[in-house]
Order: sequence, then structure tokens, then C-alpha cells
Amino acid sequence: MNPCYGLTGGIGCGKSTVAQCFADLGVRIVDTDLISHHLTQANGLAMPQIRQTFGDDFLNPDGSLKRTKMREEIFAHPASKQQLEHILHPLIWAQSQAQVAADTVAPYTLVVVPLLFESQRYRSWLTQVIVVDCPESLQISRTMQRSGLSESAVRAIMAQQFSRTQRIPLANYLIHNELDIANLTAQVRSLHSQLILR
Repeated sequence: MNPCYGLTGGIGCGKSTVAQCFADLGVRIVDTDLISHHLTQANGLAMPQIRQTFGDDFLNPDGSLKRTKMREEIFAHPASKQQLEHILHPLIWAQSQAQVAADTVAPYTLVVVPLLFESQRYRSWLTQVIVVDCPESLQISRTMQRSGLSESAVRAIMAQQFSRTQRIPLANYLIHNELDIANLTAQVRSLHSQLILR
């Protein structure tokens, strides 16, 4: 198995953009958010158990998950959040491991995990962890613009994640994403060169 690094950061920090920069350099990306999305699409592996647990009200007509309704449910009811995680997390974990174990010509694999430090599940088999960071004001404005959520909703999500002061000391490598894409790309290229030499 080739080297496997974690990529994490708070909501709105730009993990997906950074991951794409690495992908453009030939790095294999395993994105747990993307896996979760596939699991909750119509005919997704998680949908029968989600339907059984939460009922038809949480499904769209095509059988996919009503994401907005589920987001509201898990923020309002911690028990529902635990139920959903009990369904999704083992499936995401299994598919992540399968993708990492598959043959690749990439120099290394980057596993994108939004709640990497919070969950602890992934940390043991990652070589090192890259954290994408930006000021909280930028996290809020980017997320509001991208998703249409209110500021209070974004702050509620952030409250369930590690803060910057908790996350940054745990990073092996830090990428700052408060400037433009050229600056971000330059940081990724520099780090990529280091990781290839390891």
C-alpha cells in the first residue's frame, strides 16, 4: 500500500479545492464526503437502513436522502445524529479502506476526512495529516455563499467541530487558504514535492 496522508479542516476552509489541487498533480484522492454522498443517493447502500430508522419522510421521491431535512433533524436531536452515524460511519470506513488498498500508480493517497481529529477512527492508519486553515470569518462567509445556510446554521456546524486552536497543533502540515488560488496552488505544489521525497 502506498503512503496515505489525511486531509482535514473546518467547514468552509477549502478542503475540496486543496484536494483537487493535489489530484491535478497525480495524487489519488479518497474523499469520505463523496463516499457518504454515494451511500445516500437513490439505491445507495445506506438508504434501506436509513429508511427503516427514520422513515419515508426523509427520502426524496427517487429514494435518495433528503439532506436538508436530515441536517435539521440531527442538529435538533443528538440521538438522531448518533443513529445516522451508526449507519454511515462503518460503511464509509469500509469503502475508504477498500479504495486505499486498491492498486494505484499515484505516488501517495490523500484521504479527505472533515472530522478526522474528532472521530479518531482514521488517525491510526494515516502516515501524517495535512490541515487546511483559514480565519473563521472566511469559513462562515464561504459556507453561506456555497450552501445558502444562515450564519447561525454555519456557526452551529462549526461548534460541533474542533476549533482552529484545537486543530492546528495536531497538524503535521498546514496549508493556509485565505488568499487567492495561485497562492494555494503554490503551497500545494511545495508540499507535494516534500511528500514525494519522503
